Amino acid sequence: MGSIYLIRHGQASFGADDYDKLSPLGVHQAQIAGQHLADLGLRLDRCLSGDLSRQQDTAHHALAQLRAAGLPAPTIETDASFNEFDAFAVLEALLPGLLPDEPEALQAMNNAAHNPAEFQRIFELIIDRWLSGTWDTPGLETWLGFVERVQAGLNRLLDLAKGQQNIAVFTSAGTITALIHILTQIPATDAFKLGWQIVNTSLSQLKFHGREVTLASFNSHVHLQLLKTPSLITYR
Repeated sequence: MGSIYLIRHGQASFGADDYDKLSPLGVHQAQIAGQHLADLGLRLDRCLSGDLSRQQDTAHHALAQLRAAGLPAPTIETDASFNEFDAFAVLEALLPGLLPDEPEALQAMNNAAHNPAEFQRIFELIIDRWLSGTWDTPGLETWLGFVERVQAGLNRLLDLAKGQQNIAVFTSAGTITALIHILTQIPATDAFKLGWQIVNTSLSQLKFHGREVTLASFNSHVHLQLLKTPSLITYR
């Protein structure tokens, strides 16, 4: 069987003008993840990434560690199917409808960096609405549309995969959540309960044989835990 390693990007620049950029900590996390792959002696046959900067840059920093260790580092193939859903567009579209029930929600969104717990609570309420499909908005990617996009990316990957290849996919938490939903058939809301726990640069492993795919491990971040530095473990 072959293996697909789903690697979440490093910490992005939450609260900055450009979220889609690795923070200095995110760069460090990506380097640690790459060193971990090198320590495992993992030989990658292929590497894919979405086209978001935080995904691509995580891939570049991690693969540089493989090269430094004398291991082969494949060219990064780009497939936008592995992009994250547009969380900011979802917030913008669905937040107004939440305000009658949560009148302080707008303030929570505007002060996300200062009160991340309240931001997360409101964000989860909005995501639950998005998952339900009841508040679908013209021009906004729906949850079902997102799942179909991710499924299409996985199918393309598998169609070109061979035998016992090791394939890395640098992606995002929402994309990994969608794949968990697809592979395990657990309800979307339950998949997101797992998804909120996905650590930056964590590894989730899929095993595949042809089009048959199984979730083998989820959200491993031992490469960060072993350094015994809690600040390395982030979720956004």
